[in-house]
Amino acid sequence: MITFLIILIALALILTAIIKFDIHPFLALFIGAIIYGLMMGMSPDLIIKSISEGFGGVMGSVGLLILLGVILGIFLEKTGGAMVIAEKTLKWVGEKSVNLSLMLSGWLLSVPVFGDSTIIMLNPIAKSLSSKSGISYAATIVAVSLGAMASHSLVPPTPGPIATAGILGADLGLVIFYGGLVSLITLIPLYIFVQKWVTKIPLRPVLVADEKEIRKEDRPKFISSLMPILIPLTLIIIASIADYPTLPLGEGKFIQTLQFLGTPVISLLIGAILSFTLPKKFDRKLLSSSGWIGEAILLAAPVILITGAGAVFGKMLQNSGVGDLVTSSMSDANWGIFLPFLIAFGLKTAQGSTTVAMITTASIIAPILGPLGLDSETMKVLTTIAIGAGALAISHANDSGFWVVTQLSGMTTKQGNMSHSLGTIIAGVTAISIVYVLTLVVG
Repeated sequence: MITFLIILIALALILTAIIKFDIHPFLALFIGAIIYGLMMGMSPDLIIKSISEGFGGVMGSVGLLILLGVILGIFLEKTGGAMVIAEKTLKWVGEKSVNLSLMLSGWLLSVPVFGDSTIIMLNPIAKSLSSKSGISYAATIVAVSLGAMASHSLVPPTPGPIATAGILGADLGLVIFYGGLVSLITLIPLYIFVQKWVTKIPLRPVLVADEKEIRKEDRPKFISSLMPILIPLTLIIIASIADYPTLPLGEGKFIQTLQFLGTPVISLLIGAILSFTLPKKFDRKLLSSSGWIGEAILLAAPVILITGAGAVFGKMLQNSGVGDLVTSSMSDANWGIFLPFLIAFGLKTAQGSTTVAMITTASIIAPILGPLGLDSETMKVLTTIAIGAGALAISHANDSGFWVVTQLSGMTTKQGNMSHSLGTIIAGVTAISIVYVLTLVVG
């Protein structure tokens, strides 16, 4: 009981620092980890060892992946490639199915691009389609936001799922496959929710004539825009299949080459390099510290540091012997896949950041995967997705995404809670339900 109490105190200190005192999550997690180690009576040498092993270990496996994923997203966003993908999706699905088109567009764009950025980019389309069709603007923008959140939390290469998979040691190819499957199925109840409920919220768009957007003639072609996303994901999935113990693709130098190219860091590097071909007129300054690469590094740095600090906390938990404690205290309990979901759900609701919730939860769960029965290769993958499901909800007033939706559309806080926030609860509960079914089938 004392150990559990110390863990709760450490978590309370971290959340209080982030929420009440607006301290950066990196500093809160890092200092919180040290305080936990001191309260547990760990030796100074063991505390220092936990810091170096936790931070250094996760940086080697995850840091580059996050940075390369952000670079890819920045080039797609800045060149208009992301908008090309969105418009093509709208054309395929059809403007008659406005909300479905927007939801699928949000889902697809939020795989390489940050969720908030996806909502901002697609807002002009959501506004225009609302005006043309007469559908409530609340419905069109919430369709975008819920679609974006579904993939942002569940499908790499967005930072949260990449960091979580790295911390738990989950196969990234399988996370992409199952995360994509779970998130797409999750869109079904979300679409029904938008159609039956959110469309009843009376909200008309106020059109602004001078809204800026990249000229169509300056945008890349659809296939060119899709390649930086499609090729890395395909390579990662193929490599995951090739790595199966049964060797379904055989052996030899060609397969070894595929496995090398499908290594997450190499495949995302290929994707990033392919994204350099998207600008209509390439300027070497884009790759400078003051160009788009510099901007990507600035965006990725906080996420990488938070991931490192979360790993320090996880390593501190591991080295304090909490795994043995959980083994003895939970031997008769059957928390299973629901414990990581509930922790992520609580952390997301309390402090607002999806990425922080996922990283912190993964750091807590990693040392106790064995006692929870989640240490097989498949269960590590499903645990990663369960954490993402928890981190979907609840998006409310402490989440930047909530304010992006409400401020862009002119919704009141109450309307935002009854549409966007309620939708994230439906998304989280649906996703964990699907994950639970998957544990019975493939776990």
